[in-house]
Amino acid sequence: MAYGQTQQTVSAQEAGRPQPQTSVEAAGGPFIRHAQPGRASQYNVSGTAFGGLVTQPLVARPGYFRNFRVTHSAVGGVNGSVTVAKAADAPYNISALTTLRDAFGTPLIVADGYSASYLIPLFSGGFGLNNGTNVPANLASFSDVSVGASPATGNFSYSYALPLEFAKGYGVLSAANASLLPTLQFQIAASSAVYTTAPGTLPTITTTVGTDFYWLPEGVNVEPPGLGTTRQYLQQQLNPTIASTGSARLQFPRLGGFLSDITIVARNAQGTRIDEAYPTGTGRVQLYVDGVPMIDSTMNEIYDDMNIAYGLGTGLNNIARPTGVISFSRKTSMSQQNLGLLDTGEAYLSTNPGTLLELNITTAQTFSNSPATLTALIGQVIPTGALIQGLPEL
Repeated sequence: MAYGQTQQTVSAQEAGRPQPQTSVEAAGGPFIRHAQPGRASQYNVSGTAFGGLVTQPLVARPGYFRNFRVTHSAVGGVNGSVTVAKAADAPYNISALTTLRDAFGTPLIVADGYSASYLIPLFSGGFGLNNGTNVPANLASFSDVSVGASPATGNFSYSYALPLEFAKGYGVLSAANASLLPTLQFQIAASSAVYTTAPGTLPTITTTVGTDFYWLPEGVNVEPPGLGTTRQYLQQQLNPTIASTGSARLQFPRLGGFLSDITIVARNAQGTRIDEAYPTGTGRVQLYVDGVPMIDSTMNEIYDDMNIAYGLGTGLNNIARPTGVISFSRKTSMSQQNLGLLDTGEAYLSTNPGTLLELNITTAQTFSNSPATLTALIGQVIPTGALIQGLPEL
């Protein structure tokens, strides 16, 4: 009889040995090979009145924060025989000011609620992508403001993420030390900012915060790439303002990092977002870096570039460009399109505290409630040491 038919080459016991519930990767390789993605709750605060403040402390987790996932819900509104109507930015402006700081008090995100909950997810590439899930209205959890006559209540609910990670594994914050945690604060807006006609009984606000995080690697000593590197979004005003049909060369605030995206929001004197602060479609806009026009473009080209880079338009995503908003993406190292966490950082715009960034508007259109104020919402990577470029997980 043949050898293979008479002798077992492997013990029968091998197949029946119990296996561990989780496998441990062999030593070596990138951080994300050893750090499993997880999700956990942070807190739930209910009953906050309009104009209130949410300052609940965050909770330590055994790993590294990738983002903070936020849900704001307005509950308990009663119609009161009125026709409820919402403001243009509602419900995204329920937070008048959102402030996220690291454990040492360094501001990471300081922006109004509309910018923090709508524009940062849309343009940062840190949450959702080309299926349209980078804006709250396209998420399954979204419930718009209940408006109209009775029984409209003014209630709503929407979710979004405040992203920290800007390339895979890069930009995360340490979460394991309970004495060195970031802080997150929401200044809830006045009801007049959310409703043009409020319900008879105002709802109260419930704020729920969770986090996507990387678990601490098991069985191997490895850290995220560039630990301590952050991407910051600080909303600041450009100067001067611009009048109806006027021209202006507006200066950005002083910078000092690597810019991943440059977003500009135009509002008239009443705070309404308007496109008319920019030229018409064939009018030109220049973006100057230290006096050199890095971009000299028509408005139509800027709008087209936004559709390409961010997947805007009436196609698959069905996300319209927000009124009054233009954005220049530098997260296109790998493609013409922002690929979210898949980016090498090679195209980031390097700046220092002496860099002068300017936006030249040749001729604004005619608009009421002049002058218009433009604010900058800039993704600014501040590295620990040299900026890691390429794909940090490889």
